[in-house]
Amino acid sequence: MLSNLLIKNYALIKQLEMSPDPGLNIITGETGAGKSIMLGAIGLLLGNRADVKSLYDASHKCIIEGSFNLSGYDLAPNFEDENLDFSDECIIRREISVAGKSRAFINDTPVNLDALRRIGGQLLDIHSQHDSVMLGNNEFQLKVVDSYADNSGLLKTYTTHYQAYREAVKSLEDLRKRALQLRKEFDYDQFLFQELSNANLEADEQDRLEQELTILENAVEIRERLQLAHAYFDNPENSILELLKSAIGVLGQAAKLVPSYDSLRQRAQSSLIELRDLADEIDQVNSSVEVDRSRSEIVQERLDLIYSLSKKHQASSVSQLLQIQEELQNKLSLVMNLDDELIKAEKAALQTKEKMLKSAGTLSAKRHKVTAAIESLILNRLAELGIPNATLSIQISEIPPSVNGIDSVVFMFSGNKGIVPQELKNVASGGEFSRLMMVIKYILADKRKLPTIIFDEIDTGVSGETAKKMGKMMLKMSHNHQIIAITHLHQIASSGNAHYFVYKDHSSDKTVSRIKKLSVDERVQEIAQMIGGHNPSEAVLINAREMISKE
Repeated sequence: MLSNLLIKNYALIKQLEMSPDPGLNIITGETGAGKSIMLGAIGLLLGNRADVKSLYDASHKCIIEGSFNLSGYDLAPNFEDENLDFSDECIIRREISVAGKSRAFINDTPVNLDALRRIGGQLLDIHSQHDSVMLGNNEFQLKVVDSYADNSGLLKTYTTHYQAYREAVKSLEDLRKRALQLRKEFDYDQFLFQELSNANLEADEQDRLEQELTILENAVEIRERLQLAHAYFDNPENSILELLKSAIGVLGQAAKLVPSYDSLRQRAQSSLIELRDLADEIDQVNSSVEVDRSRSEIVQERLDLIYSLSKKHQASSVSQLLQIQEELQNKLSLVMNLDDELIKAEKAALQTKEKMLKSAGTLSAKRHKVTAAIESLILNRLAELGIPNATLSIQISEIPPSVNGIDSVVFMFSGNKGIVPQELKNVASGGEFSRLMMVIKYILADKRKLPTIIFDEIDTGVSGETAKKMGKMMLKMSHNHQIIAITHLHQIASSGNAHYFVYKDHSSDKTVSRIKKLSVDERVQEIAQMIGGHNPSEAVLINAREMISKE
């Protein structure tokens, strides 16, 4: 339950703090005094969007802090799911900076808004006067049935199976589309692959062929240059080798005179050996260079094929062409195996569908099982709240699988005797909506482990004895849940365990909303004013005191 609420620098609230009673808390006050502002602040603890415009003083940050006592509510698993430490005393804090940035904390651990919503939704349920309209929504009616049947576990299982089915169906559809496209491209891809395969390409052959073609096209000139070079080395007259032999002989004579010069002769001798090898190699290379026009044509034809394939496939090298060839081969292999892949995908989709339908059937059966009990409970409570001749029928019809199962739920309602029930959204009045919503909250309260329930003028459209019974219903709910009720009706206000009054303080330069817990005498005065206006008579005051004492 909410043990303490602190609001600082929010809207018209400079600073407000209250410690609600564990039972039924009543909040009253004039229209515009700040009751809705309090709800807006509490909404921030539930993950609602923040707005820098809501700061009371734009130069200071806004802080909303709620302290909750969670002992006895078995909420530890919810905290574990969010990787949060759990303790019986939980503090949720929301801050809005002057720059408009929002931060949220649960037990001093920073959390994002999604986590805040998930945790906050387990601690507080806020029903505003506008939420009664939701009762006419079929999806909300389905949630009512699921909440009463305690279907959260079954719904979670079904949702898992439903998502798996949708993913399997999507994979199958994607594979079918891909198969269709691949089969359209198969013949052309096969032609391209065969063309590359027939070419018998080698990774480095383009460089080799280009070099060979250069030699073939310049064979005459190359041979002339090589022959001239060889002549310089090994010409009988004045060649490099003959001159070097002479130099070796002279160095040998010098070494006889100075033995240390023999190293020079040895080096010259080594050079002679190396130059002879070089001359022989030049001669061999020269011998290998042939003027072969037929070979030149063959090489040119091969290069033209490589150039043509490279242009067709926008490849920059033979290696890239070989990679494209491999990719085409894989693509063709995939088409060959498509039937097997499609069979596997179809089988997976069928298996996930069977699982989904099985869990959907279990969920649906549980829903059908509780409808009679829900109808009976709602009608009995509506009779207590002044609609004794109401009829209600919860109709469940089968629909294609959706995120909520295979059921469509429609509440068929009539508030008057002899009138054929129609869809709730088409026949219920504002007062009937309020009483229906009150009854539904009442019968569902113990089905959900909600520590705190807040009613914001759920009494719209009711009065008199009905309002009094609604107050008693809230009081009974407060035996197991903390209830905070904002009301304008004295019949409900008199039912509370604690009574808070919201008012505007105009004593300073800027209007401020404040709240105070009323004493017994102040409470009598407030309820008397709710009955008879600002100057209640003594009889009205006595009536107000009797109403409180009876409660």
